[in-house]
Amino acid sequence: MAAERGSREYKDTEPERESLLPSTSGQQHSKESYAPHSCYSKPQFGVNHLLIANTRSRSLRIPLGRVHRATQLPPATPTNAFPSLFPTNVGYAGKTPTGAEPAVIATAPTYPLHTGAAQLVAPDALTRAKGKKFDIFKKWGNLSPWYSVPRTAFGLDSGPEVPETCRVTGLHFLHRHGARYPTAYASYGGPANFSSRLNSVADRWTASGDLEFMNEWTYKLGEEVLTPFGRQQLFDLGISMRLKYGFLLKNFTEANTIPVFRTESQDRMLASAMNFAIGFFGYPFEGQYQQSITIEEGGYNNTLAPYKTCPNSNNRLIADRGRDYVSTWANKYLKKAVKRLGAQMEGYALVTEDVYVMQQLCAYETVALGYSKFCELFTEEEWDGFDYSLDLFFWYNSGFGFALARPLGIGYVQELVARLTHTPIATHNSSTNGTLNDNPVTFPLGQSLYVDATHEVVVLHVLTALNLSTLAAQGPLPADHIPKKRTFKVSELAPFATNVQFQLLSCTSLPGPQIRIIVNDGVVPLTGIEGCGSQKDGMCSVDAFVGAMKKIIGATDWEWACHGDWKIPEGWETTTGEPPARGR
Repeated sequence: MAAERGSREYKDTEPERESLLPSTSGQQHSKESYAPHSCYSKPQFGVNHLLIANTRSRSLRIPLGRVHRATQLPPATPTNAFPSLFPTNVGYAGKTPTGAEPAVIATAPTYPLHTGAAQLVAPDALTRAKGKKFDIFKKWGNLSPWYSVPRTAFGLDSGPEVPETCRVTGLHFLHRHGARYPTAYASYGGPANFSSRLNSVADRWTASGDLEFMNEWTYKLGEEVLTPFGRQQLFDLGISMRLKYGFLLKNFTEANTIPVFRTESQDRMLASAMNFAIGFFGYPFEGQYQQSITIEEGGYNNTLAPYKTCPNSNNRLIADRGRDYVSTWANKYLKKAVKRLGAQMEGYALVTEDVYVMQQLCAYETVALGYSKFCELFTEEEWDGFDYSLDLFFWYNSGFGFALARPLGIGYVQELVARLTHTPIATHNSSTNGTLNDNPVTFPLGQSLYVDATHEVVVLHVLTALNLSTLAAQGPLPADHIPKKRTFKVSELAPFATNVQFQLLSCTSLPGPQIRIIVNDGVVPLTGIEGCGSQKDGMCSVDAFVGAMKKIIGATDWEWACHGDWKIPEGWETTTGEPPARGR
């Protein structure tokens, strides 16, 4: 099936921009360094993936030019592969009666919260520091594994459990992919580039003290794709959602239909959707649902990858303002760490960028390999600083402080309104795809359950476009200190496998169908949405919600935002994710 192409072709950037610092080498960015590899090919490893020494002898350090080679599994031509002798179905399955669908959200006395990351190991010394519980996994911003946020995280003393007098009638579920290796875009100023810099002078430096492990450290990370832990995250998320909302599948049986879920063509997006599906439906899932795989490539309209048809999202003066804020903040909060760790590195002068990358390596190695020695190098305060650095980056590059956030998120809002009203999209004037959205087979409007997979930047675009203003209450964010009461925390809003529930309810105590928004099990106030007001459980009538969304859609100018010739005026800020008005 052909997808609708955008009106312009242009070179786009990788959607998930890590918190990157300016190079200390003085080299200019090359356009090629930002182009993601094809989702249909295996990651390509280049000079940025060089290893440093993994032998005890300094003279045997791996020379510059040696390429990191990951173990290939399966081998290209395994000698013992005889598929005909190992069929997946030999019959004799025995009796296979199924039971009733689970409905934990409706039947259990409490809601099952998601805590911890059982397969990952945190450093004991830091965990026990100061005699109090410290969870390093919650200090990695968008690199954190998802977890159920505290009950009052977003300002409401309400939980995800169904309010009294109400019952769930439907669910629209938006989630991010699972934990991944660093992206190609992040290789500049990211972990692989740090490895390359060290390796280029491998015979000159020696590490000691806390850094002694680096004498034998090698760069073991891949690129772009899910890690084993990332696969588990989506599998577990699928099981969790089936346990909570399995009863909604009854509506499909009664309508003689099967669900349609959506994801994108990028490798980690498709893999995330498949792992979610096998968790939700079990093996085999073929025939139980249909997976719509939308093309994530320049020129193809896609609400789950809207930047692909928005040229201004390629303009770094507009779309990469966060980098300067991160650089300023890192120089402040890592000042002591640079001095402390620099004293343990003879022959190589560590700079702020290097030390910042060590914090990135802690997160990436942990979600890829299960544990990282880099996690032991920093104090609790320095991890708080790292976490806030990612708040800065995503506030200004993806969320409420980003001039393109609302336009990039508005396409999904249009689809949400279409689904809530069972009415096709009237005008395709954003990232919506007319070929797919106008077809009731590929974009059905009568489902009780929808599941869409996307990137964390898009989740933030959507939250901004919805005008969930309480999340932006402290913006714009400062680069010289951490605000005391943060309302925009990326580790709570956009971690690996982050998920947003648009919960539909019918309540005997309220007239008409209701909707509420739950992010990582935290209920978000809808007070910024016209007509919704303050409600103790975060509910709003669907009619009022839809009316407000239609006004936001009508006020959003995609053409100006994405194709207009405009600049960010000096000193200008936004807390609604909108660009400067026309004529400014």
